[in-house]
Amino acid sequence: MDVINQVLSDITPQDASWRRRARERLDQLAMPPWALGRLMDLAVDLAGITCSLQPAVRHKVIVVMAADHGVVAEGVSKYPQEVTRQMVATFLDHGAGINALADQAGADVRVVDMGVAWGTDDLARSRRLLSMPIAQGTGNIARGPAMTKEQAVACIENGIQIAGELIGNSGYDLLGVGEMGIGNTTPSSAIIAALSGESAAKTTGPGTGIDNERMRHKIAVIEKALLVNRPDPENGLDVLAKIGGFEIGGIAGVILGAASLRKPVLIDGLISTAGALIAQRLKPEAADYMIAAHRSVEKGHTIALQYLGKRPLLDLDLRLGEGTGAALAMNLVEAAARVLTQVKTFAEARVSEATE
Repeated sequence: MDVINQVLSDITPQDASWRRRARERLDQLAMPPWALGRLMDLAVDLAGITCSLQPAVRHKVIVVMAADHGVVAEGVSKYPQEVTRQMVATFLDHGAGINALADQAGADVRVVDMGVAWGTDDLARSRRLLSMPIAQGTGNIARGPAMTKEQAVACIENGIQIAGELIGNSGYDLLGVGEMGIGNTTPSSAIIAALSGESAAKTTGPGTGIDNERMRHKIAVIEKALLVNRPDPENGLDVLAKIGGFEIGGIAGVILGAASLRKPVLIDGLISTAGALIAQRLKPEAADYMIAAHRSVEKGHTIALQYLGKRPLLDLDLRLGEGTGAALAMNLVEAAARVLTQVKTFAEARVSEATE
């Protein structure tokens, strides 16, 4: 816990003085007041996050956390568990949705094996794969805890380490978090229910596209998991250990690590936002460094975003995960930074201001 506690102590709110300076400049741009709307709001956030009127966001990376879940034994997904490993291979082969959208955004992709049941040893030659497995999948949360407290700590510490390496060693300015793990909408919906106080019926969606009958079963499985494990909603680590996932804890760690280094993080869909909720519960100020990329069709995602106090940048009926929404939103983050840095003020452009 020493690593986590040190990072938590390093996280402070956005800098109010830099936010004020950004707003003052944006108010003077050669355009009607706040004419670029939420892009200008985002520019203020970037200044507050980075303590700069020249926020660096052009060196971008998507971190895709992969892990498996014991709860698939309860029949909550329409896809077999080996798909997790197969999709990791596809990410590394540059053939998945996240690869196409990250390319368009000018972002790199880094895949992390946090606990893929079928293993990734034969894929380890790829420099894009980081192998940091906690175990070969979590326990079945319908029968008991997902992991031990020690494993939950290790998940978060892995994420913190990855953020530190990507920012400190590789020089990335803007991070996005995504995931892959068959069955992972089940623990994510359970986390959102536990931390928001909403019912499993309200936080649970179709995930990979299950039918209504299996959907009712999935809700019942989550209700059972909450009853069996009784996670403490005031303790993010307890919630992660009892009903979470290795990739969810890793996402929380990446967010915390980035926040401690004053770097913005784009949150993707349901699973990534469940990780963001864990990070927020561990350190509320970490939410200052989160940018909600989009609103997915999973109804629990809307609840999670509201709980975080985040308004998503996009609403495109996405439900793929992988970090695809984060990749799409990177274009908007860079646009906001360019509004702050490239658009001239009335005085700089020698344009007449509005009359009273």
